[in-house]
Amino acid sequence: MLIVRATKKLLDRIGPPSLSEGEQSTTLLGQWYATAVFWKPQVALFVNEPTLLPVLMPLAPAATLLARFPQKVATVLAAHGTPEAIIGEELQQMRDCRLAKTANRSVVGIMNEFTYLAETYRGDTPAPDLLGLAMHLATTPCGPLYNKHISPDRELDALLRSITPPAS
Repeated sequence: MLIVRATKKLLDRIGPPSLSEGEQSTTLLGQWYATAVFWKPQVALFVNEPTLLPVLMPLAPAATLLARFPQKVATVLAAHGTPEAIIGEELQQMRDCRLAKTANRSVVGIMNEFTYLAETYRGDTPAPDLLGLAMHLATTPCGPLYNKHISPDRELDALLRSITPPAS
C-alpha cells in the first residue's frame, strides 16, 4: 500500500485523508509527501520520506493525481537506473493508495526548499521538463541526509545497493 501525506493546499484539491489507524506503507520506498506548486500549468511535487527523492508531475486533472503517480515514480526510478524488477514490485505495491495529512515537518521543509529551487531552475520556461527538473533537484544536498549520503540521488542509490545483490 502506498501512503501519500499531502499538504493542506493539495488536500483541498484532491480530497480528504483516507488513511485508517494502524495502516502502514508496504512499498520499498515507504511514504511520500506531496504539495501543489502553483505554476501555470500547476504541478504536484512529491518527495519520498526516507530518501527525499523528488518527483514532479502535472497536477491536472487533480482527481486522477494519485492514480497517475505510480507511473511517474516508475519513470523517475528508471531515470536513476533502478532495476526493472524493483520498479515492477514498487508499482505492484502502489496499486492501493491512501491519503493522509503531513506528519514530518522536516520533509515538509525539504518540499518547500525544492519548490523554491525548482522555481529558480526552471526560470522563464513556461513548460519545463519535469523529469529533468526532478533529476536536477535529486542532486541537491539535504540537511537530513548529511550524516548519510548527502543528496536524494545518492540516498536512493545506497538503498538500492542494500537490497540488490552485486552482479557476479
